[in-house]
Amino acid sequence: MAREIRFNGFEMNCVGHQSPGLWTHPRDRSGEYNTLAYWTDLAKLLERGRFDGIFIADVLGIYDVYGGSPDAALRYATQVPVNDPLLLVPAMAAVTEHLGFGVTCNLSYEAPYLLARRFSTLDHLTGGRIGWNVVTGYLDSAARAMGFDRQRAHDDRYDVAEEDMEVVYRLWETSWDADAVLRDRARGIFADPAKVRAIQHEGTHFRVDGVHLSEPSPQRTPVIYQAGTSSKGREFGARHAECAFVSGPSEQVIGPRVAALRAGLPAQGRDPADLLVYAMGTIVTAETDEAARAKLAEYRRYVSPEGALTLMSGWTGVDFSKLDLDGEVRHVENDAGRSAMDNITRADPDRVWTVRQVAEHVAIGGIGPLFVGSPATVCDALERWVDATGIDGFNLCYVVAHETFADIVDLIVPELQRRGRYRKEYRPGTLRAKLGLDGCRPPAVDEDRRAATTALR
Repeated sequence: MAREIRFNGFEMNCVGHQSPGLWTHPRDRSGEYNTLAYWTDLAKLLERGRFDGIFIADVLGIYDVYGGSPDAALRYATQVPVNDPLLLVPAMAAVTEHLGFGVTCNLSYEAPYLLARRFSTLDHLTGGRIGWNVVTGYLDSAARAMGFDRQRAHDDRYDVAEEDMEVVYRLWETSWDADAVLRDRARGIFADPAKVRAIQHEGTHFRVDGVHLSEPSPQRTPVIYQAGTSSKGREFGARHAECAFVSGPSEQVIGPRVAALRAGLPAQGRDPADLLVYAMGTIVTAETDEAARAKLAEYRRYVSPEGALTLMSGWTGVDFSKLDLDGEVRHVENDAGRSAMDNITRADPDRVWTVRQVAEHVAIGGIGPLFVGSPATVCDALERWVDATGIDGFNLCYVVAHETFADIVDLIVPELQRRGRYRKEYRPGTLRAKLGLDGCRPPAVDEDRRAATTALR
């Protein structure tokens, strides 16, 4: 039986997100990103389309690699201004019942004690529908803003992340016993102190001695998302990720990455099928292929090529303003994101990218594939991608907010349902249960780990 195809809506609390310049389109709403109505309307739309969730990206720092300054990012609204993503969740949860929320939070500059409380709070307020996309950052501008000369080296950031995860797991899973909260009105006792304990940790990067401030939430540990496909990122994901996010322009790039992600799971005692993998993608659709192509042509009149290169400069750490537009992009190794540079250099040895081609591709939907056509044409392509690469679904970008998602909900979802490749109803329970992951949590939070950490009391 063919596997179900999954969708997340890929968003960010900013203008334009992955399609630089499209905020100028007369039908685009992304300029309203700083209003509650923008987000509540989107949440209701995605739930109507039975999306797994909304996957909210975030970036600390500003894209100042292009031209050596933040001018281009500010001029073209290249993921700036950008507001806090976590604060959006309660409003969207209030107008939905099933939609999940995968929120990006950079742990490189977070105290795990405070971070654990924020996610527990959101898990309570959403009824167990919160997930955490764990990232370590890639912008030196963020490090400078946080008081450092520059960011840590790429692999060192993952060492910090490992220790951070150890602390938050212990706070979420072991500070409060499952039956610690009594809510006994007759005796006036809310919680049994004998079943609540301080978590004590003294490591290389963190020292913690304290009781987790939140009582156990529906999931305790949020669903863990992760997006690293470097060697160090894959190792981290194999230990922690329940859902992985990959990005790349072609099946030839994505297929090997998915295989590598799944190959690392058995060494951690995990079944490769227990990891859900979403690939970034963008859909432009209409009733006919001709109408869809016309819509794309209309969208392209609003793109910002310089904004696209500003994004790529930030992602790769390479100043694209210094490169010849018709020159080949060559690989550079640095401490920025590794995958973005691999996408346009060595991930697909059969393709050579020029700077001009990078700008054209990234300007609509970032570095992922672009699916254009009627519902039948697009769904053929989506099915081929899923079957060829081993992904479970897509983190879908918008071109014009919320028009892109409305087109997907009204045209693509019904066609996939007709083919038996898309769910018609949500599963009951928490986000982890809705995703079918409630019986396959990573070893880092399984019963053996709980027993081991409890022994440290």
